[in-house]
Amino acid sequence: MSFLSTSSPKLAPWKVLLVDDEPDIHDITKLTLSRFRLDGRALSFVHAYSGAEAKQVLARESDIALVFLDVVMESEDAGLEVARWMRQDLDNQFTRIVLRTGQPGQAPEERVIVNYDINDYKEKTELDRTKLFTTTFAALRAYRDIMKVEEARQQQMHYREGLERVIAASAHIFQQRNLQDFANGLLQQVVALLRLEQSMLLRLRAATAISGENNYEILAQIGDIDGPLLSPELLTRLDNSKVNKITHLEGDTYIGYFPNNSGKHSLLILKGVEEICELDIKLLEVFCSGVAIAFDNILLTQEITDTQAELILRLGDVVESRSNEAGNHVRRMAEVCHLLASASGMSEEETAVLQHAAPMHDIGKIATPDAVLLKPGKLNAEEWEIMKQHPTVGLSILNGSQRPILKAAAVIAHQHHEKYDGSGYPQGLKGDAIHLYARIVAVADVFDALMHKRCYKEAWPLEQVVEHLRSVAGQHLDPYYVDLLVQNIDKALAINQRFPD
Repeated sequence: MSFLSTSSPKLAPWKVLLVDDEPDIHDITKLTLSRFRLDGRALSFVHAYSGAEAKQVLARESDIALVFLDVVMESEDAGLEVARWMRQDLDNQFTRIVLRTGQPGQAPEERVIVNYDINDYKEKTELDRTKLFTTTFAALRAYRDIMKVEEARQQQMHYREGLERVIAASAHIFQQRNLQDFANGLLQQVVALLRLEQSMLLRLRAATAISGENNYEILAQIGDIDGPLLSPELLTRLDNSKVNKITHLEGDTYIGYFPNNSGKHSLLILKGVEEICELDIKLLEVFCSGVAIAFDNILLTQEITDTQAELILRLGDVVESRSNEAGNHVRRMAEVCHLLASASGMSEEETAVLQHAAPMHDIGKIATPDAVLLKPGKLNAEEWEIMKQHPTVGLSILNGSQRPILKAAAVIAHQHHEKYDGSGYPQGLKGDAIHLYARIVAVADVFDALMHKRCYKEAWPLEQVVEHLRSVAGQHLDPYYVDLLVQNIDKALAINQRFPD
């Protein structure tokens, strides 16, 4: 993976603080060093005319590289006090200090060098142009080398802290079980990792995508993106990253390319980014490579779940088609179950399990004889007893599986003909003793049966269906889920329109 940046930062000048109560010393020093360059960087001067003023400047500006410090100013040892204060009180061990004095007798060189942490001692009379240049060179080179060591130390600390954040972030997203939650979790952790605010995570669609369709699927997004979500310019850059397998920063937009074993390469878009340092790039690569396995596993798990759900749906179609009922009955009922579960505040995971399991509610009818199952008229007592066996048969078919969907389907198949008042079959369960999945399925099943034509009845008008549902609430059906259905009747009708007979 390569990282490209279209702009390079401009080198800032070395910041030098001149502390002296004689303005002429400021002017002469600034003029003498006006053409000074070290590593292509000029000098930027800050001025202070007393020890007290110097302290204010040093407390305010932490990036001063060199201080030319006069000894005698508002007091005989004002400069020495500034030097002591810098090292001890301010704890500034990096800025180089060159002590300058016009009265060497006031501060003898040997005593000052021993007692104060300064880097050079010069009498003003000896600082001609050449010596001023060489002194400045020596001091700034020392500062540069010290800051390189400090920067390396800070990078190691930052990298260690970053790795700790990566581990914590990875632990969080490994708990996610579906692709959308995983993508949202991943995005939140990346934003936290890099301290950003806006981003999107995109995954390439399969190669079988319809020609002309957008090639990218947005899995998650944080923050507001101005303008079109995927502008033509951004799409071009995404294509470039995908084809060339590169990561790059252009303007305020970072595009990260991260391959994984599934072959469904991931692209990470971060908007509003001024710059991302190399260390953060490495942390991001470590993080994304660390979660690639989890990403692949979630894709595989989702594929298995989708396959399982589709097989269940098709098996439900087979059962319903044998009853001469429209195959879309199980699709409508599954969607209405999802609607009611979501409206009740059920978790997304449970809601998905219910939606996938609901089409298996009548699986036991596969053993019901055609003479009973397809009889257009009312069943006699003997035939009714045969019909009432299908919940127990359904349980026997599905029971014993440890898969969440099949376990839920077994409960639904066994209990969906129980009635809220205890008059149902096969167990005569009452109220909350009936699993909530079965109570929801019962409401959805009755609603769909009344709204559509069956071999033994015509479709009912909506008003009559709603009236009937309310009349059996608390007897046949759970009144709570009946009320939810009535409250969301427009959404239920929209489901009917999507899946007509």
